[in-house]
Amino acid sequence: MLLKGLKVIDFTAYIAGPGAAAILGDWGADVIKVERPEGDNMRHVFADLANDIGANPTFDVDNRGKRGVVLDITKPAARDALARLAESADVFLTNVRPASLRKYGLDDEALRARNPRLVYAVITGYGLEGPDSHLPGFDVTAFWARSGLGYMTAPKGAEPFMRTSGMGDHTTSLATVSAILAALYERERTGEGRLVQTSLLASGVYLWSSDLAVQLKLGRVASIRPRDKPMNAVANYFRSADDRWFVHNPRGASGGWEKFVTAAGRPELITDERFASGKARRKNAVELSAELDAAFAALPMAEIARRLDEADLVWAPLQVPADVANDPQIEAAGCFIEIEDGQGGSYRSVAAPARFPGADQTHRPRAPRLGEHTREVLAELGYGEAEIDGIVGG
Repeated sequence: MLLKGLKVIDFTAYIAGPGAAAILGDWGADVIKVERPEGDNMRHVFADLANDIGANPTFDVDNRGKRGVVLDITKPAARDALARLAESADVFLTNVRPASLRKYGLDDEALRARNPRLVYAVITGYGLEGPDSHLPGFDVTAFWARSGLGYMTAPKGAEPFMRTSGMGDHTTSLATVSAILAALYERERTGEGRLVQTSLLASGVYLWSSDLAVQLKLGRVASIRPRDKPMNAVANYFRSADDRWFVHNPRGASGGWEKFVTAAGRPELITDERFASGKARRKNAVELSAELDAAFAALPMAEIARRLDEADLVWAPLQVPADVANDPQIEAAGCFIEIEDGQGGSYRSVAAPARFPGADQTHRPRAPRLGEHTREVLAELGYGEAEIDGIVGG
């Protein structure tokens, strides 16, 4: 276990923070999840369906393998217990608003004064500085909308659309893990911890940085075009005769143009004067797109796949969730992990996107029940039974 011996206090809720802590736990850290008495909001997702699905997979994916503690930080004894936890830890991870942390004496300066080796990681919507740093931020607001990512992922002229949850949160989880590990590496040299911060906003901006770099340098950047009006007709989505979609991504300038149209069953397009050069193909991209659409629409997906693979072209099927769940390559790539169900069995969930050959985790304990390990963890800090009763009872 790569991070065995590392102690992480996870004082977060929702997705980004718990996700980062879960990755550290997968890699061997002892993660203690601290919740308010009513619990993390994500515990209540699927609450109405609990009898049908028997678990909360959205909560479990980000909280598997942790120990669960409940502390009501509005009470002095519980605040002191959380501070003592941080005093014994390597990492304190939080997405509670900084103003509340300062109010309760749980901010970076207060906790690192008691434990100078502590890496104190803060996740926010908009960062710790600036005119809007105090605003609440969620995935769809800070990461998706304000970062510009939402605009850049829709065709020009299309109405904005909502998208599935957790994408920005989990991107920020990865950024947070990276920042924490960098700070731990620095601590090995200096003996001192530090404050690190990540935000949904910064993660969203970075995610489209290849295009944003052009905007920053030149003052403008190309928008996404509709599928039937591409800039490059070969770099596009296409639909097969059996109603399956795939995408082709050409290599370099010419991008295997001859191989691609041959795979489409239209080799005569190579010498068609409308498409005889890269400049001509860009000028007549709409016409070429229509020709390729018609060609692939006449072929079943299995035949298209065979031809594209034989030509060593870069492509992939557009998969629906059921396809992803049953894709043998996704399984082989280590994308899934088994989570114990607490009843002697397990069910499949999503693994952290990194592998360590020889030390891969294939199973993880279930997420803790609310407050399941409160007494155990407080006893490890040296609290007696009567003190624990006072903290647990308020």
